[in-house]
Amino acid sequence: MTQKLLRGRVLSFNERPQSIDDHGAYQYFEDGALLLADGRITAMGDYSDVAIKASGEFEVIDHHPFLILPGFIDPHLHFVQMQVVASYAANLLEWLNTYTFVEEQRFADPDHGARIAGEFFDTMIRFGTTTAAAYCSVHAASADAYFAEAERRNMLMLGGKCMMDRNCPEPLRDTPQQGYDETKALIEKWHGRGRNHYAITPRFAITSSPEQMEMVGALAAEHPDLHIQTHLSENDAEIAFTRELFPDQPDYLGIYEHYGLLGPKSLMGHAIHLEPREIARMAETRTVAVSCPTSNLFLGSGLFDHDGLQAAGVPIAVATDIGGGTSFSMLKTMDEFYKVLQLKGQRLNPLLSFYRMTRGNAEALSLADRIGSLNAGTDADLVVLNSRATPEMALKMRRVEHLAEELFLLQTLGDDRAVVETYVAGEALKREVEEART
Repeated sequence: MTQKLLRGRVLSFNERPQSIDDHGAYQYFEDGALLLADGRITAMGDYSDVAIKASGEFEVIDHHPFLILPGFIDPHLHFVQMQVVASYAANLLEWLNTYTFVEEQRFADPDHGARIAGEFFDTMIRFGTTTAAAYCSVHAASADAYFAEAERRNMLMLGGKCMMDRNCPEPLRDTPQQGYDETKALIEKWHGRGRNHYAITPRFAITSSPEQMEMVGALAAEHPDLHIQTHLSENDAEIAFTRELFPDQPDYLGIYEHYGLLGPKSLMGHAIHLEPREIARMAETRTVAVSCPTSNLFLGSGLFDHDGLQAAGVPIAVATDIGGGTSFSMLKTMDEFYKVLQLKGQRLNPLLSFYRMTRGNAEALSLADRIGSLNAGTDADLVVLNSRATPEMALKMRRVEHLAEELFLLQTLGDDRAVVETYVAGEALKREVEEART
């Protein structure tokens, strides 16, 4: 067994920071180290303490003075929308009908799905994202391509084929029975294979009939350990249309509640325009509200109420939402999240930002025992960041005196250029990806 000893400035969160001065919420080692073996972290701490724990053969990799953190986690995006990014539209429904549904039809071709899957995982690695929860298209082959590539790279990924049987082009429709059968087969094929996690994926209530929602509920009942991902209350017109389609339900969330789809592994993308009853039920059931700031700004959907939902006890995650989102970077996503909260009269301190990108999103995915921190026993998914990656960043760093200031600089000016290396299960992959593209 060959061990790796990574040296650098090490940062890992223990819990959600309550303020910018909450030093107890994280562990930081100025001259720190991680000991990696068999894809896991076996020790974290000061370099002098960790180095003496290495025995037998080990490789020393010195990343000093860079920051070593857990790999970034993106809990809501669409791998089939990589070529939808930067598509001009007035709002969500126009954007879906004009661009997105057209693009997703291309994934009927398995070769196309395989090509985009390769591009997608290359991009995740370049931006330091080691885990994501992704929507595939309605085609089972798109989920096959996604999970096969995740397995090849040994990445811990969540995903699922969209189930949608109405209000979309005919080539993108399954039927209630087909959606059930294909999802069931994909679960059996991929869930737990490698590091893959299957997520039951009704796109949103608009594109699933009551009959299909019954089938989604049946899958959820049969597989209570699986994640569920869908969309909730993103746009006013979307909400109004949804209420027309399900007039017997009390509100948008009530549709998912009726079919048994709420719970701590249920990921509700956007969750902007929520009624008090919906907020209370999400808190009671620990259903996760996943904010998508760049997408919500780009499509003019609205501003996420972070402080209100947090105070109510609703679990929160933050995601890129590619391709409505405008950046694959979790750093840029948190930069825009900061601005959203500014417009809401709320503050997002940089410690909380980096907690959200790492341990916070892992907790939202019910995976904090595996990812999101650098604790001994967790998977060795890491990102190495350079706060002086560009001339502008290097100039600003001359005035930075504290860790929180450095994190805010990375959040505000950083992108893939700030990512020195990305480790997946202990293997350095970013340089390999970049060399393959040259």
